[in-house]
Amino acid sequence: MSKPRINAIYVTFLVVSLLCGIAGALQAPTLSLFLTNEVKVRPMWVGLFYTVNATAGIAISFLLANRSDNKGDRRKLLMFCCLMALGNSLVFAFSRDYLVLITVGVLLAAIGNASMPQLFALAREHADRSSSEVVMFSSMMRAMLSLAWVLGPPLSFMLALNYGFTPMYLSAAAVFVGSILMIFFFLPSVPRVEQPVDEKVVPVSAWRNKDVRLLFVSSLLMWTCNIMYVIDMPLYITSDLGLPEGLAGLLMGTAAGLEIPAMLLAGYLVKRTGKRKLMLYAVASGVVFYAGLVVFQFKAALMILQLFNAIFIGIVAGIGMLYFQDLMPGRAGSATTLFTNSISTGVICAGLLQGFIVENFGHYPVYWAATALAVIALGLMYKVKDV
Repeated sequence: MSKPRINAIYVTFLVVSLLCGIAGALQAPTLSLFLTNEVKVRPMWVGLFYTVNATAGIAISFLLANRSDNKGDRRKLLMFCCLMALGNSLVFAFSRDYLVLITVGVLLAAIGNASMPQLFALAREHADRSSSEVVMFSSMMRAMLSLAWVLGPPLSFMLALNYGFTPMYLSAAAVFVGSILMIFFFLPSVPRVEQPVDEKVVPVSAWRNKDVRLLFVSSLLMWTCNIMYVIDMPLYITSDLGLPEGLAGLLMGTAAGLEIPAMLLAGYLVKRTGKRKLMLYAVASGVVFYAGLVVFQFKAALMILQLFNAIFIGIVAGIGMLYFQDLMPGRAGSATTLFTNSISTGVICAGLLQGFIVENFGHYPVYWAATALAVIALGLMYKVKDV
């Protein structure tokens, strides 16, 4: 394969990451507002929706990961997942029935959400085959996701608050159409060597690895904190702090913008410092962020705290996935999915915790809980070996 063709493929991976990220960033930030204001359900049902969505996502993504690691065309699977995500956007655009959303919508979302780990696994395999720098390329793809979250949340709130949720979800559907076309015309099918002997053994032995378990639980707790914040913050700043709804999109966009240099710098420094040290810095920043939310409740402080949020998520999102891949060599799809399922499991915990806390105690205690979980995550990460 010629050099220009390889460069074109890399650019396409970055563009698809950006498009899929924008589609997700259009929908996720306003979901709690959509369920509360449009579908008109109580906080407990909002939390339950996140939990059911994440539970279905874990089961389906593991099934797809096991299949994609050993047989089939990962590129075709990636297009199928994006097609299901497109269907999910259309369901949310036209339905306001909670039962339809938590069944049909959740099923389509669960399949659609597997598109991102499949995209990163395909990129990892392509980079390995072409002897490219895996860490930096992965960090650049993660930076595209952060760029998507710079653009997506403000645009999401602008569309939802000024034009309604239907145009917002239709916009996400249109972006998924663009993603599917880019994957179909430009991304390669990477042949993989089947490993029939290891097919049943490797996932089990990997989970028996103490470091994989510690990393998974620590990552789970980190994402529990993050998703609790994402679910609760748009409601908290309006109902408790009396700040404008649009500020939520600005806070998310600011954090995402700051994540980009954090990710790229982490990709540059990882060979010097090692993944463990960077992850420790990241979780420590998370502790500062959530503790800051407990202490400060005005706009300027919330904006400044996004720097620590960006360091936290930027490094965890970029280096955390590679950490799993290095601890599980030869199983890029399963390792990537284990990382994404730590996110999904975190969503389960976040949905239950946030719903329960808000229903019984209000929004403010959510951030005390997030601070405590971040401290525990820091302790667990300290015990994971460097790779």
